[in-house]
Amino acid sequence: MLEMHHISKVYRTDTVETHALRDFSLRVEEGEFVAVTGPSGSGKTTFLNIAGMLEDFTSGTYRLDAEDVSDLGDDARSRIRNEKIGFIFQSFNLIPDLNVFDNVDVPLRYRGFTGAERRRRIEEAVELVGLTSRMRHLPSQLSGGQQQRVAIARALAGAPRFLLADEPTGNLDSEMADGVMALLEDINSAGTTIVMVTHDADLAGRAPRNVQVLDGWVQDTTQAIDSPVASQAPAELAVVGS
Repeated sequence: MLEMHHISKVYRTDTVETHALRDFSLRVEEGEFVAVTGPSGSGKTTFLNIAGMLEDFTSGTYRLDAEDVSDLGDDARSRIRNEKIGFIFQSFNLIPDLNVFDNVDVPLRYRGFTGAERRRRIEEAVELVGLTSRMRHLPSQLSGGQQQRVAIARALAGAPRFLLADEPTGNLDSEMADGVMALLEDINSAGTTIVMVTHDADLAGRAPRNVQVLDGWVQDTTQAIDSPVASQAPAELAVVGS
């Protein structure tokens, strides 16, 4: 589903060269739920931005859903992001002046769906996250957990193959976080591949596979020993810059 081989990412200024990722290799199989953990500055967010094609990388190769996306132009990247990738952010990124229905509708408008198809997708996604009765509410009228559920519905309405979650429970209390995590587990059980960056060790422990970024290394800490991914683990370890 996702294959990165020897990815490097270097940020350069006139006087400083910062290596965010070094020789980073990782493979995520279709249907997996992978939690990526590690301290601030370890390269987690850089990895997630590259995975979502929000950021270029300096060298290496990246294949998503069997397609080499390493050298695609902006238009092709935008098309793949819109059709195959769903994003969930810590800050929700909802538009404050739009209600739940319209917030979920925003990315669908770029897909060329008919109004009826968009409505069907929106209603199904909002129902899935348990917010049908809040369909016409503004973000300011919702709790933090409900706002994150709207963000999840927005991501799901496009039927993505791949869901990227950046600290999806970071702004929530423990009860709300548990509810959001349970929802992500249900989504994964239905077949969606999920990669989640989190600082919460308890939530990461609920994911079937953990990739830990620590002291410049990536370790696959929980993959079953007889899985296809684990059998390649020695070749898939990566060095990550601070």
